[in-house]
Amino acid sequence: MRKNDDIGFKIRMLSNLIRRDVENTRNELGISLPKGINGWAISYFYENRERDIFQKDFEAEFSIRRSTASSILKTMEQNGFIKRVSIESDARLKKIEKTKKAIDIHKAVLNTINKREERLRK
Repeated sequence: MRKNDDIGFKIRMLSNLIRRDVENTRNELGISLPKGINGWAISYFYENRERDIFQKDFEAEFSIRRSTASSILKTMEQNGFIKRVSIESDARLKKIEKTKKAIDIHKAVLNTINKREERLRK
């Protein structure tokens, strides 16, 4: 079998093209996209926007320790993706609210993902 006919080779080529397309999308959108778990976290907060999310929910969803979650949330807050707001019934609890910046980024990323999926299917 020739290298160009090898399915593994073709998958690797496609993977490289998708990765480049993702990087180009970052540049085209002209916004600083979150990296690593921050992007997944924004998606989680957006998909669960109808209910209150607390740090313990975030920890459970991503199977991370309290210190790790606290560090991630602190960074996300500093970057303007979320804000932590005290609730009336218990001032010690802070619910996590996504910001307009996070919502806009999430929608832009979803739009580009849908376009990429459409191109891949063609």
